[in-house]
Amino acid sequence: MDILLQIEDIIEKNGSDFELSKLFKTYIKEYKNSLPQLFENSQGKDFLVKHTKKLDSVISLMYKVTLRRVFGNYLPMRGSIPIAIIALGSYGREQLCVHSDIDLLVAYEEVDGFNTQLIIEKLFYLALDAGLKLGHRVHETGDLFKASNEDVTIKTSLMESRLIAGSAFTWHSTQKELTKIRLFEQKEFILAKVKEAQIRRKKYPNSMQPNIKESVGGLRDTQLLTWVAHTIYGIGNLKDLTQKLFSEEQYKEYRVALELLYRIRSALHLIANKQEDRLILEHMPQVAKMLGFKTELKMLTKVLHAQWQISNFTQIFVKKMLNPYIADMSYVRKLRNNRLSRGIYLFDDRLCASYKLQTQGINDILNILIALPDKFYHFDAGFLNQLTKTKIPYPISNTTYILLKELLKKEHIYSFLKIFWDAGILHLLFSSFRKVLHLPQFDGYHHYPVDIHSIKAVQALENIKEPLIQQLHNELSIDEKLLVKIVVLIHDTGKGRKQDHCEVAAKLIMPFATKLQLSEELIERAVLLVKNHVLMSNIAFKENIHNEKTLYKFMSSIKDSKNLKLLYILTYADINGVSKTTYNSFNSKLLLDLYISALEISQNSDRITDASKRAIIEKRVKNSKEFQELPRVLKTKLLRVESNLFFFKHSILDLVKIAKKAKETSDYSYSIDGDNSLSIEIYRRVPLNVSYLLATLSHLNVASMEIFTLFDDLKYFKIEFIKNVDGDELTEVEELVKQAFDMSRIVQLKEISLSKKEIKIDTQHSLTHAEISINTKNQIGLLAYIMDMFEKLEINIVTAKIHSTKRKVRDSFLIEKQNNICHNIDKIYELLTQESK
Repeated sequence: MDILLQIEDIIEKNGSDFELSKLFKTYIKEYKNSLPQLFENSQGKDFLVKHTKKLDSVISLMYKVTLRRVFGNYLPMRGSIPIAIIALGSYGREQLCVHSDIDLLVAYEEVDGFNTQLIIEKLFYLALDAGLKLGHRVHETGDLFKASNEDVTIKTSLMESRLIAGSAFTWHSTQKELTKIRLFEQKEFILAKVKEAQIRRKKYPNSMQPNIKESVGGLRDTQLLTWVAHTIYGIGNLKDLTQKLFSEEQYKEYRVALELLYRIRSALHLIANKQEDRLILEHMPQVAKMLGFKTELKMLTKVLHAQWQISNFTQIFVKKMLNPYIADMSYVRKLRNNRLSRGIYLFDDRLCASYKLQTQGINDILNILIALPDKFYHFDAGFLNQLTKTKIPYPISNTTYILLKELLKKEHIYSFLKIFWDAGILHLLFSSFRKVLHLPQFDGYHHYPVDIHSIKAVQALENIKEPLIQQLHNELSIDEKLLVKIVVLIHDTGKGRKQDHCEVAAKLIMPFATKLQLSEELIERAVLLVKNHVLMSNIAFKENIHNEKTLYKFMSSIKDSKNLKLLYILTYADINGVSKTTYNSFNSKLLLDLYISALEISQNSDRITDASKRAIIEKRVKNSKEFQELPRVLKTKLLRVESNLFFFKHSILDLVKIAKKAKETSDYSYSIDGDNSLSIEIYRRVPLNVSYLLATLSHLNVASMEIFTLFDDLKYFKIEFIKNVDGDELTEVEELVKQAFDMSRIVQLKEISLSKKEIKIDTQHSLTHAEISINTKNQIGLLAYIMDMFEKLEINIVTAKIHSTKRKVRDSFLIEKQNNICHNIDKIYELLTQESK
């Protein structure tokens, strides 16, 4: 729209102020609607400058219209009217974002004959009615100095000023006042801004949903640089300090990072259609699309790297500008009295380095850190500058590896790891971090990128709050403590690949541990711990930790009690590294319960071996075609069958067949095979009179018997006999099987000879089960007799393993610890042996 013609038309017709504000409002709305297209064609600082210039033209036009309305045809030259319209803050820097406030200063001088207050009032009414989001101040030029001393925020905004429209004479007077303001109490102003920045950086730390303006490495950090540079050097553009303060390459890297933040912030404002500086998950897909990134992950990685770049640059060069300006000779003398080496000092647990010091080699710096007393340290920007500039060859030398090993042996290394990250050399010293540098974790769980999470996990390891875990850590040898620290640091560095990050990290830790000259045993433990670093938390939080099968399966992966203790410590550090609140009393209790239960299980190495074997078989079963064809619920039920022996004794086809038959069984079902030797399979939900069945068939001599508890209260029996039957006798056997479901039937048992020494009762077999083993001579009716005694004692058999030869019987029964079994051992012995007395 041709706004100038329409303005002229309204003025010629003596139209109302309302008509003018409505016209401007429509014009501004059309311009705002065009912003997405403008952003697509011109992003970053260029977009902000164009947007700023457009607003300049709108405000200049509003001022021109205001003067026309006030003076009519007697309009004096605008330069002679003692008013200056001045842009402040981000608007003054030509960095105004789309929905940010337009900060204006209207400076004026009292001159007889000019009704300046009326002009200013009409201008603001027009701007506000037109929909401009103004933040404005009105001052007579002579009052500016006084106003600036009332609040550091006012002084800051006045320092970033730029003339938009008005009198050049008034602007000149304003500039004189601004120079006076800049030179007044410079030290106090700078220190106030630095303190303000320190508070802000603590309030808005590194995050995977960063605040582009306020966060560490955000736009506020860049503004701090500008404020300090302007106060000290009186410059308007930071680039003017190139080759004086920093190199062209350093400034270029900083500008590239800053340009990305400009693009991100503008995109956020356009997407949210309001002032939005937080790059939250909700906006990431659209922002990534607008900026041309293939994925949100790549975009956020770039953003986090940009914020690191700006933070590093800001810390180093703000301090470099301040050093000569705020030098305190008494402090300098104290530093000199605490010199560690030329240009490097330790004072109040803070390591400092002179900016004049020649760049030190990494081995020299590591030697200094190793020699320090073992405690937490702070580092000044000079030391950060040294680490940032130091050259680290790739691959790093064996000497450097040995020095890293000595450093990692220290009790407190979190502060060292953090300064390595701040300096951008963490991934150069620990190469496994190369692919996870600034890598976000969109899993709804982690609060930090991978690299920061890993460092915070080390911090948690060095500040254990749980007494038991601290005790376990204290009991470790020096080499074992080193091992834990390495594992905690490296455990997540396998992320960012398509493969399982646990497996990748296990491959990464092996060469690193080898370079550190760890023993083969420690390297083996390191690989196992990294490979299973999420296992303990997954089981504690997602599975029944009181289930014996779960515990044995867990320990089959962990191998031994030493690894269990190390994993417990690792898990604690890992969870605490997620955020300050993730580790709580609830998950602490779950992990402790799992640790105690698994520690007891770890004493039974045979069962752990069985659990390992079971895990291998389960993997084969899951991959089989026959298993895949089962319904999902039945798959789950089959894999939850507790007995390891059930899986050991049966092929995949048999397992699937048994599961299908069990699912189809309502009360009971059976099958009888008499081809070679008699074999009976029984599936039952209702009680089975086992002793009756075995007694009536004892003349056929039982060769073996299996009893397995399957699922849904269903038991599976398979009884094999030495002798065979056919014809009418086979029909008779079938009738006996049917009769065995009548619990009222009684049969006279054979006389059995069984002594106490032939019976072994292991009540410590596991937390939930005991084992009864019988090793005696083979006797007709022996098994029927044993089963009858078990029924009288109300013993529930989970698994039975029966093996008979002509002369010997070796039977074992896994039974549930119920009905006070463990306190009735003598009664079991007495009942099983009473017929032999």
